[in-house]
Amino acid sequence: MTRRLAPLLIALAAIGVVADAGAQTTPAKKELVQRLLRLQQADIEGFARTVVERPAAQMMREAGLALQQQAAPQEKREAAAKAIEAEVRKYVDEAYPIVRDRAIKLAPSTIGAVFEAKMTEEELKLLIGWLESPTAKKYQQLGADLRNNFSQKLVAEMPAVLDPKLQALDGRIRAILGVAPAGAAAPAPAAPPPARPASK
Repeated sequence: MTRRLAPLLIALAAIGVVADAGAQTTPAKKELVQRLLRLQQADIEGFARTVVERPAAQMMREAGLALQQQAAPQEKREAAAKAIEAEVRKYVDEAYPIVRDRAIKLAPSTIGAVFEAKMTEEELKLLIGWLESPTAKKYQQLGADLRNNFSQKLVAEMPAVLDPKLQALDGRIRAILGVAPAGAAAPAPAAPPPARPASK
């Protein structure tokens, strides 16, 4: 949502269009804000999905690391990974509609309240006109491709830059914790004490 509106709001502010509209509210202005929120609903729902999926994705990463460290057979680890993935999918399917509905319900009193307080009817009409225009729709469609292309390129170039730094960080953290460096062989078990001769 912010990603789509930010460039337009910055442009409007730069030419002095966005001003504090004060608390003056009319039925027409309220209707414009509702219309604007309807135009933003997909972004609001997308943010709700992120809120739901982010902690689950973190749990999956941690579970994946834990599975890699287990000494269980590969088939057993793969079965556990599939079971975890199924549980995460179930959680998302159950939690997302709740969070989405709450986000949509909150939008008028949060996002809508800001638009209502900070923008005039004329500014709201201008903003809605832009968001409904073919140019804005094309820009939004291109936005996903542009972000994907950019992020893929950036991520592809980062291992060469970040891997040495991450390895150094891992080494420092392990030193603080007193844990063997990653990939180091586990210390050999202590030799058993010599057997005592049987007393006669």
